[in-house]
Amino acid sequence: MKRGNEEGLAGGGRVVLVTGAGRPGGLGGAIARAMAGGGFRVAVHFHTSGEGAARLARELGGVALGGDLSREAEASAVIAGVNEAFGRLDVLINNSGIYHRKGLGELREDEWREGLDSTVGACFFATRAALPMLRQSPGGRVVNIGDSACERVSARDLAVSYHIGKIGVAVLTKSFARQEAPHGITVNMVSPGMLENSVDADGATEIPAGRLGTFEDVIGAIRFLVRPESGYVNGSNIVVGGGWNL
Repeated sequence: MKRGNEEGLAGGGRVVLVTGAGRPGGLGGAIARAMAGGGFRVAVHFHTSGEGAARLARELGGVALGGDLSREAEASAVIAGVNEAFGRLDVLINNSGIYHRKGLGELREDEWREGLDSTVGACFFATRAALPMLRQSPGGRVVNIGDSACERVSARDLAVSYHIGKIGVAVLTKSFARQEAPHGITVNMVSPGMLENSVDADGATEIPAGRLGTFEDVIGAIRFLVRPESGYVNGSNIVVGGGWNL
């Protein structure tokens, strides 16, 4: 496990771990900032973007923790780092995912595996490693980031392993939700449509709402799911797409 900034960890508030949050300008970083603004103490996970994660952790007074979450030992080490830094974990937001904008005949073997490993693999091992700490929380929450078509099995032209991985995340969401309900943990999914920073975003002409989605649109759904009042919402998928992919 790689460690980043660990200053400014004193203080109250629930603790959240946001995975895949080291890339400047990415959704993960925006989620981490929003959670910190809501009073959470934040652990920022990164795989390769260590410098960006360290800057964000310093900004938020949190901690940056690096590792390949698709490997069980590294996922466990990241969760152990959260425990060492904060002594608790209340919310896990599984945001990681690598999107290779290539067709079926273009994907290299490593890109095929990255699409799967960074989505369903990382979600599985990070969630399983986090469960002992989440069970100790008075209101443990897992929020998985999907995509707006992840509950629909259909052909994909680009990044097929990424999309297969997100379908797997949908299955994991429901599976962990049923398993962990007796422990007071909810597991839900927020599925963005076409966002302003999406690789394929070239306009909003096909989106019924008439605009691209924003990070704040996605964060609004996450805020709802981590509130105490949402404790009976479990195994759900909130699609934040302005009608995209309906």
